[in-house]
Amino acid sequence: MGALEPVVPRKIAEETVEEEEYDEESKDLENGGVNIQERAVQIHPPIEFHMSRMQRLSATNPLRLVVENSTRVASPSPLQHPPPRPAPSVSPPPVQQPVPRSTPTPRQSVVTLNSRSYTNKISLFVFLVHTVIAIGLVGFLIFKGVQGLIEEGRAQREEKELLKYFLPQVEAASFLSITLAFLWQKAVRLWPKFMVHFIIWSSFGLTLSAGILLICFQRPATSGVGVIFIAFAIGNGLYACWVTQRTSFCSKIFIKALEPVSKFPDLNHPTYLMLGAGFLWMSFWILAVMGSLNFHAPPLIIFALVLSLAWTAEVMRNVANLTVSRVIALYYLRGMQSSTKFCFQRALSNNLGSACLGSLFVPAIEALRVVARGLNLIEGEDEFMFSCAHCCLSVMESIFKRGNGWAYVQIAAYGKGFVKASQDTWELFLKREMERIVDSDITSAICFLTGVCSGSMCTIMVAAWTAAVHNRYTATLSVLAAFIGYLMVGAPSLIIINN
Repeated sequence: MGALEPVVPRKIAEETVEEEEYDEESKDLENGGVNIQERAVQIHPPIEFHMSRMQRLSATNPLRLVVENSTRVASPSPLQHPPPRPAPSVSPPPVQQPVPRSTPTPRQSVVTLNSRSYTNKISLFVFLVHTVIAIGLVGFLIFKGVQGLIEEGRAQREEKELLKYFLPQVEAASFLSITLAFLWQKAVRLWPKFMVHFIIWSSFGLTLSAGILLICFQRPATSGVGVIFIAFAIGNGLYACWVTQRTSFCSKIFIKALEPVSKFPDLNHPTYLMLGAGFLWMSFWILAVMGSLNFHAPPLIIFALVLSLAWTAEVMRNVANLTVSRVIALYYLRGMQSSTKFCFQRALSNNLGSACLGSLFVPAIEALRVVARGLNLIEGEDEFMFSCAHCCLSVMESIFKRGNGWAYVQIAAYGKGFVKASQDTWELFLKREMERIVDSDITSAICFLTGVCSGSMCTIMVAAWTAAVHNRYTATLSVLAAFIGYLMVGAPSLIIINN
């Protein structure tokens, strides 16, 4: 039994040392180290060593003391092993795992779709200053008009004449244009395929009829306006013949664009609100025009009022445009039915600067681009007058990439500035090879021709009415009625389809 006594401590020592070796190996691997086999060799006594030989040694023999200590002590000596593990408080921080690349994408998308920053602050500031000046000017001119009615004399007679023969026709044109706006929207929703052809050809017929009617009055002013209407009608007819092959494609776009509209019963409310605000502002505006006749430089003031009205009406149209774009974009991107009210508030606050900037430049840019494309189509190889057509088209394409009507969707969805949204949208079209498809789209032209139809109808009504009661104002009121009909109908009536 004496020879077997050291065997049990040895087994216990071996198991203890193996556990410590496993812990040290795990620690080294976690810290990026490698397992060193020499440590195990130093801990274990040699296999060839026989414990029976120790019985021959005395109890005080140094060799026996060393061997017995190595087998009885569970932990290795400080000279043979590394220092003990540091306390958890001083241990190095764990290595952070790298964040997967797919994680930032949804996080960035959520932040972008809910951006709260104001876009195009400079244009927003300019528009607000313009609005304050316009309100002050309109209020002052209305005061001058009332003052002219009170004071006896020539100004009083002119003011009464304007109130009797000028104001009713303008108000009637405004009311008719709003009614037509509602009818156009309803008709396009019910018969989208038919309305595409009807709008294209009715704009030609109504414009031609208005021009012929004005010429029949046989006055120099009305004849001049009538010639302009007829010339526009001829161009409209040529355009209708040119886009005949695109009408079926446009009808499909209308049908596809109207699919989600039924899910949002209040989607048209911002448009109706803008139309109502436009009608009120138009009433005050016409009173200011009448009051300007009692102030200095009436033509210059009227011209400034016309420009202000055009910009304001375009901004109101784009506010409704941004609202609809936001609602539809969230429906397709998130699959959610967002509140039209909140989207409308966002368009009036965060995105109003982009609406102001786009309203100032997009109509002119798109009109010039149409002219450049028309010149490029009729260009002849040996004709000198069209030698710069390609150059003009290239310049207009460069400008169009930095400012186009397609940008309003990205402005509403991602809160981008107008120029950035225009560039990103056009780059997206180029990457998807959709440039030819975009150029083939005539929805914007349909919206424009809708305004032309309504303007021509207002002109026919106002011209016939004015010629019967006071022939002197026929030409002026005809132009003004066409302008009001286009502003009140052409832009807002098909906002949903244009998106």
